[in-house]
Amino acid sequence: MIKLLILLVIVVGVIAVAQLAKVYRLSATLRDKREEDISEADTKLQGSLFIVFMLLLFGTTIWQIVRYGYCMPPVASEHGVDYDTLMKFNLYLILFVFFLVNALLFIFANKYRYDKNRKAYFFPHDNRLELIWTVIPAIVLAVIIIYGLRTWIDITGEASEDAIKVELFSRQFDWTARYAGDDGEFGVTNFNTITNSNPLGIVTAEGIKEVIAINDADIAKLNEALAFERGHLLDEEASIIALLHPEDHGHGHDSHGDDHGDDHDHDSHRDDHSDDHGEHHEDNHSDHHEMTAEHKAHLEHRLHEVKEMLASNKVTILTEGSYAAKEDQIYKLQRRNQRLIELESFNFSEDLNAWDAGKDDKLIKGEFHLPVGQEVEFVFRSSDVIHSAYMPHFRAQMNTVPGLPTTFKFTPTVTTDEMRVQQGDPEFDYILLCNKVCGAQHYLMCMKIVVETPEQYENWLSELKTFPNINTGNNFVIN
Repeated sequence: MIKLLILLVIVVGVIAVAQLAKVYRLSATLRDKREEDISEADTKLQGSLFIVFMLLLFGTTIWQIVRYGYCMPPVASEHGVDYDTLMKFNLYLILFVFFLVNALLFIFANKYRYDKNRKAYFFPHDNRLELIWTVIPAIVLAVIIIYGLRTWIDITGEASEDAIKVELFSRQFDWTARYAGDDGEFGVTNFNTITNSNPLGIVTAEGIKEVIAINDADIAKLNEALAFERGHLLDEEASIIALLHPEDHGHGHDSHGDDHGDDHDHDSHRDDHSDDHGEHHEDNHSDHHEMTAEHKAHLEHRLHEVKEMLASNKVTILTEGSYAAKEDQIYKLQRRNQRLIELESFNFSEDLNAWDAGKDDKLIKGEFHLPVGQEVEFVFRSSDVIHSAYMPHFRAQMNTVPGLPTTFKFTPTVTTDEMRVQQGDPEFDYILLCNKVCGAQHYLMCMKIVVETPEQYENWLSELKTFPNINTGNNFVIN
């Protein structure tokens, strides 16, 4: 009913507009006035409205600037000051051009409105004007570009040798921070070693063995599911019976084919399946009379095994696609194991092996700490999709890309306690956010940042457990 009323209102509105247009045309005819004839009063009104609109536009713009300001939180990093200066320089320049150009547009629209006693001056070309509006914008753009590039180079340059290294690892939907241990080196990582207990994929000899064991267990489960697939077991049962009782082979095979031929392409898998059990049953009628007693006993034993498997509760029924998918899973797990076996260790130095470097790394979720006044070099990694590490108070943002480590550096200048005093908010905390919409639970991708004195930072770091124990920290979710 509501939709019908809305439709009726729209129809009536269109009819009303059409009627008003007709009334306007009739009134113009009665006044003996052409549509293109414009009175001086009309042009004066329109010119005045341009000035009114200009004042309204400028007034609302100034109000928004005063009301909302820079729209960024207080800066808390060294490079953030340069960043804000650059942004404000560009903002002020844009505002100057905005007010100047729009003022000229509206004022000229009023000043040079239509006047029947005035004729427009034909102005085809002026070299000075061309020079002015070419050279001045070029100089301004050159200043913006050069100033911006210099600031960008300073912000994105190489970190100093004394910089503290912190790795931020993203995945749907959380962050993990990693600090190098006493050896000062991050352990090497490999995506093949990622497990629930090793979310960053830090490579250690023990970790490789653990992953291979997990993969072997998964392969065994998949092989069991394939071995107990009902259609293949029935095919194997029929082929064994045909070998043991060749006189019934033709009839038995045809009847079985009618029952199962529509659902499974068993012939394509029969040789492989037989090989899994150490057998290869050849349908050779000319040789069945030469079957040895040992071979016959072996077939009968296998037939008994197949019947028991068919009678067990482990029997599975798989489509051709499901069967092929499980075979593909087995192949991928075997390839993963092979890659793990082929991993070669190397030395960072004479006394430090790459696979040992990760054993003293420190991992933490929920929050991470930074020392004030010390440069920090961040390494960003992702395990699934592109995320974006955004720390607004530090004017820092960097995408985290699967398979491609990215870096960023900055020096914190204001501790959490100092910022709480400045803001008058005892609950204030710095925060790391994901600035990419990375999935349904994107809102969970946040992590508390604590900036403190170097002494407090060292005490906190010394209390962290080393890998593979992950420190959960404090849960921190934006309401």
